[in-house]
Amino acid sequence: MSKKVDSIDPKIIDELIKTYEKPEDLLGENGILKQLQKAMLERILEGEITTELGYKKHDSKGNNSGNSRNGYSEKTIKCTSGELPVQVPR
Repeated sequence: MSKKVDSIDPKIIDELIKTYEKPEDLLGENGILKQLQKAMLERILEGEITTELGYKKHDSKGNNSGNSRNGYSEKTIKCTSGELPVQVPR
């Protein structure tokens, strides 16, 4: 049998749930899980655009390159936990 390995540091979990008082704090419309989903998805999208463009945000490489960032657009993603509005970089 393989040994179960927790890949998330318990300190991170403790920090996330330190304000938890009731189930809505975790699963509600503005609960921790929804906030975490949104934050992770937006970070992933930022990473994708950085890889695609070949330079980091605010890097001078993007100046006058013709291939630069152009703000964000808001999209709504439908997932099992409901609708999730995210800021998608352009």
